[in-house]
Amino acid sequence: MEPTLDTVHIDFNSETIWVLNVVLAFVMFGIALDIKMADFTQLIKRPKSVLAGIFSQFVLLPFFTFLLVLLIRPQPSIALGMFLVAACPGGNISNFISFFAKGNVALSVTLTANASLLAIVMTPLNLGLWGSLYGPTNALLKEISVAPSEMLEVVALILGVPLIAGLWIGKQFPKMASMLARYFKIISLIFFISLIFIVMFNNRLLIEEYLIYVLWIVLLHNAVAFFTGYSLSRLLGLSIQDTRSITIETGIQNSGLGLVLVFTFFDGLGGMAILTAFWGIWHLISGLVLGTYWAYRPLGKEEVR
Repeated sequence: MEPTLDTVHIDFNSETIWVLNVVLAFVMFGIALDIKMADFTQLIKRPKSVLAGIFSQFVLLPFFTFLLVLLIRPQPSIALGMFLVAACPGGNISNFISFFAKGNVALSVTLTANASLLAIVMTPLNLGLWGSLYGPTNALLKEISVAPSEMLEVVALILGVPLIAGLWIGKQFPKMASMLARYFKIISLIFFISLIFIVMFNNRLLIEEYLIYVLWIVLLHNAVAFFTGYSLSRLLGLSIQDTRSITIETGIQNSGLGLVLVFTFFDGLGGMAILTAFWGIWHLISGLVLGTYWAYRPLGKEEVR
């Protein structure tokens, strides 16, 4: 059964892929309505925390994912899914969870803005780099022949264009942007999650059969992601408030973008699709559990900022 998972493909037709792309772009647009140009300049004002968050997401997490893959030696398609998830920017609900967990929301929004922009280049780059360094996934990449330029184009369309559009509307029509942002993210996110559940339901027998192979890996990988953000922040002596936000930004990945890439470039490859889809469900649970734990742990004055 093990070799079979690398040849299994999740049923996801071209019309559904198109809808998924549009919905994810709308989710990004809703997030962008809350982002201000000043969020990008925070890198200059508070470089240590912002650079730590970016380094944690785009350098440390992919590296530790590579070490984890070497340690547990999962099936190649599952390993490639792990590299893909680690290569994605922070997830869509990280700002909400950061607020709920009494983290630094301004830092969280700043990291979301910068990570979304950097992901246009860093997501294809990290996937190609770490995927090529591990023999079994390198063989898969060669077999599928993914063009980095094409992946960069898709990521730019899904993240870059909505981000720019949201920023422009926020600047030109701030009142309208504020009103739209209140509902836009929630409605589009609900629709996005519903779409994923429909696809999972349609493939439920296949997912049930192979979920055992990815369940424990997702839990372990997600724990590594949270630990990466937390340990780096504490090592650098950042405040508890900043530490919470960086931990959440590292542990909540944009699995929606990952799924788009899986179905666009990897034809719904079994291990990749199941791992990425389950990560999208699990990080909501783990993020809310961690957020709840921190929400009931008050911050002292010295722990803020």
